[in-house]
Amino acid sequence: MKIIRESIRENSSAFLQGYLKSADVQTNQYKYPAVIIVPGGSYTHISLQQAENFALNFSAQGYQSFYLRYTFEHEALPLMPNPLVELANSIKFIKEHANEYNVDTSRIVIAGFSIGGHICSLYNNFYHEQWLMDYAHVDNSDILKPNAVILSYPVINLHDGFPKDSESILNWVNDDRQIEANKYVSKKNAPTFIWHTADDPFVPVQNALKYSISLNEVGVDNELHIFHHGPHGMGLANSTTSWNDDSNNERVATWFNLAITWLAEIWQNKKN
Repeated sequence: MKIIRESIRENSSAFLQGYLKSADVQTNQYKYPAVIIVPGGSYTHISLQQAENFALNFSAQGYQSFYLRYTFEHEALPLMPNPLVELANSIKFIKEHANEYNVDTSRIVIAGFSIGGHICSLYNNFYHEQWLMDYAHVDNSDILKPNAVILSYPVINLHDGFPKDSESILNWVNDDRQIEANKYVSKKNAPTFIWHTADDPFVPVQNALKYSISLNEVGVDNELHIFHHGPHGMGLANSTTSWNDDSNNERVATWFNLAITWLAEIWQNKKN
């Protein structure tokens, strides 16, 4: 496995780290799907260890795996749209290096956790907008399009319980209505897999429900799983990412295999 780290934007701390497999001649596997992990951390930090754990688990399932360290709120005022631009640049970068990295450009996934889910849900809404294309210096939105989206306990709408500190919101954007992800869904959104826990004490489950309902209203394929119990930020919900007994939950941990099999169906449907 080759590990890479690439700066993803000038004058920024953002970078993209990748875990890349060589082409497998024995199985005729020359092109792999790719996933970009967008970790959580309230726009103030990310856990590099957890991000790597996510990437390695996807790698074990046959993905060329990356994670994005995006701009934090203390690094840019207002914060937005920096993380969205960095995610756009990441997809553009992977597609530009698809042959070198053995990536199938028709199977690129973005996977956001918590506030990373906020970035991915907004990106899913806006990747085709001219303003984001201008930031990424592309003239075709297909270059920036994700083929599938995974949202894990995502922040969707700031008025649904996160964050409670209004000053933080002012650091993010001048008008918080611009980042209510459930309000900007369209038929152009990519198929989306969403999971949450019903009693999440930090990011209320209404966030996931609202995004799924919005996707359904415009006819975008999506799958939603609500587990009855679990704290916020469970990650893989197993011993790899758990920090206490409650975050190590065998039932909730099934989300990962559910997402992998869902992706397999999405890729199969694209062939048919």
